[in-house]
Amino acid sequence: MLINPYLTFDGQCGPAFQFYAKVLNGNLEALFTFAESPAEGDVPEEFRDKIMHARLAVGDQVLMGSDCPPQVPYRGISGVSISINVDRIAEAERVFNALADGGQVQMPLAQTFWAARFGLLVDRFGVSWMVNCEKDA
Repeated sequence: MLINPYLTFDGQCGPAFQFYAKVLNGNLEALFTFAESPAEGDVPEEFRDKIMHARLAVGDQVLMGSDCPPQVPYRGISGVSISINVDRIAEAERVFNALADGGQVQMPLAQTFWAARFGLLVDRFGVSWMVNCEKDA
């Protein structure tokens, strides 16, 4: 069984997933708009360029997402964080700083009693992230 996070956005899914692909060194396997799907006729014309489905592969992990269609109002993301675990302090710092650019740091990346580095942030798209490096490899 695989459990994959699925993020929803208010029209920012495309830029968010392009940003995540760059920051996380991932492969953006899918970025389909509503216009590229059978649902094209079911959404207003101004919404057809929004993302119906995105799929980002990072190693053997997958992050997916979409823009909320007009009939399902966007309610924001709360109570959930995407947790990233890396093996090197330098990588934790790179990822944390990139995700924090334009976002809000909630807990600066620092040494904790359980990790060489740990930090919390909300990125510029409103997604909450936890970056963890237990030991520097």
